[in-house]
Amino acid sequence: MTIRVLVADDQSMVRAGFRLLLSKEEDIEVVAEASNGLEAVDKARRFRPTVVLMDIRMPELDGLQATRRIIAADDTARILILTTFDLDEYVYEALRAGASGFVLKDDSPEQLVAAIRIVAGGDALLSPAVTKRVIKQFARIPHRAPPRQVNDLTERELDVLRLVARGLSNAEIGRELYIGDTTVKTHITHVLQKLELRDRVQAVVLAYETGLVDTAARPPGPGDHSQGG
Repeated sequence: MTIRVLVADDQSMVRAGFRLLLSKEEDIEVVAEASNGLEAVDKARRFRPTVVLMDIRMPELDGLQATRRIIAADDTARILILTTFDLDEYVYEALRAGASGFVLKDDSPEQLVAAIRIVAGGDALLSPAVTKRVIKQFARIPHRAPPRQVNDLTERELDVLRLVARGLSNAEIGRELYIGDTTVKTHITHVLQKLELRDRVQAVVLAYETGLVDTAARPPGPGDHSQGG
């Protein structure tokens, strides 16, 4: 199945570079480009891409607002935020806007292609560096009350949610709780269904916003990636 990609960036050379890079992948096709946020919203509606590569800073409408509008129109949209601005407020707001992942423009081509495939597969991508920034950002804000659906989670599901929010991969959660990978995935699916969340990123946001996870918890290690589920 071909992964259809929309590249939204205000620099034509950047768009051309991504198109050239992705043209080398047999399973990825760039179906459209956008030079500003309004164009990204319009082309996401017209071309229904599998993944939108979304720059943060663009004219007409920035990447955060464009992300919100695309998600509002289609809650199955998968948006991978792409930026050179490795700043806390961008990470935080992008995730709250509904982005499924966050990568930096100076990441390697291999990392970018892998990120596209992960997000296209319905999973979410948070690098350890991004997870640490999210933790720092949430440590600064007052907690809101958890949704009543949290009461429907089992103790094990709560354990899994807290480990997801700490940035552990499915394999690492399994080792921590002495359960198999399939069981971890099942628990994550139940957590998302019960809390009515789109994906793993939303689970991380909710866990920190409501104080379900201690912001002083162990940060993710060098090999940790929040993905899968």
